[in-house]
Amino acid sequence: MENSRNYYFGIIAIIFAASLWGVDGIVLRPYLYTLPVSLVVFIETAIVSVLLAPVLFIYKNEILSLKKRDWIAFFGVAFFGGAVGTLAITKALFYVDFINLSIVILIQKLQPLFAILLAYIFLKEKLVQQFYLWAVISVIGAYLITFGFESPNISLDNKTFMAALLALLAAFSFGFSTVLSKRALRNTGFVPASYLRFLISSLVVLVLVLFRAEYNAIPNISNEQIIVFLIIAFSTGGLAIFLYYYGLRRVTASNSTIAELAFPLSAILLEYLIFDKVLSTPQWIGAFMLLTGIIKVSIASKK
Repeated sequence: MENSRNYYFGIIAIIFAASLWGVDGIVLRPYLYTLPVSLVVFIETAIVSVLLAPVLFIYKNEILSLKKRDWIAFFGVAFFGGAVGTLAITKALFYVDFINLSIVILIQKLQPLFAILLAYIFLKEKLVQQFYLWAVISVIGAYLITFGFESPNISLDNKTFMAALLALLAAFSFGFSTVLSKRALRNTGFVPASYLRFLISSLVVLVLVLFRAEYNAIPNISNEQIIVFLIIAFSTGGLAIFLYYYGLRRVTASNSTIAELAFPLSAILLEYLIFDKVLSTPQWIGAFMLLTGIIKVSIASKK
């Protein structure tokens, strides 16, 4: 009975966390589109780093005992997941006036394919036989979401194409970060590992902010945007991560993949309710193919 209760609590936690990410992508992050992307990512990661600073002292001995290879792995996780991936998905979502934002979130769900493929390349993990079939189906779905039944319009002026390309980069980066996390978590727990990810990510993005002199845009941050930054820090940047890993400890990874569908589904619903934007028929077909492919390949791989 107790195990059953923990399982349902875990599922609910993951669904709630994924729904918060949908709120982040559709409702919160677009409010920040007037600011430089690097500055946005730096501020949100820096806020979380400051709020969780006590972790440095609580887990000081554990952090100091990390070896050189551990630090290299953590830097890779922060660089790809915390910096490149977050920069790419944020830039893609800043096309709020041009595209359906749910397109970005759907294509970013290709992340498990990259994670499985990169684990095969770098960690020598075996690929299940069904991987290629469902991977192809997912990619065809992503194509339909981006271009529909039309021939591809590959142009820098095509905002949908550019957003899809950035979402694809984010999926690759988050997938690579997942693979590197397996090495990073070998000698430390989730709490200090999560904090190091935020801390190193903020430092990496800070270099970009300084190099491009984007700090000059700080005076342009409105009071409304300050509130949005704080909401992100206390919800999608902090609370959602806690709920997600709380849930992961109580359910299988394959069930988690299904629960995480609350992310794109909440995004589609919110975009309709707030922006009155709806996916076209080809995009619905593509979304079904992409999500089905991701679920199938994730479940098969976990087995």
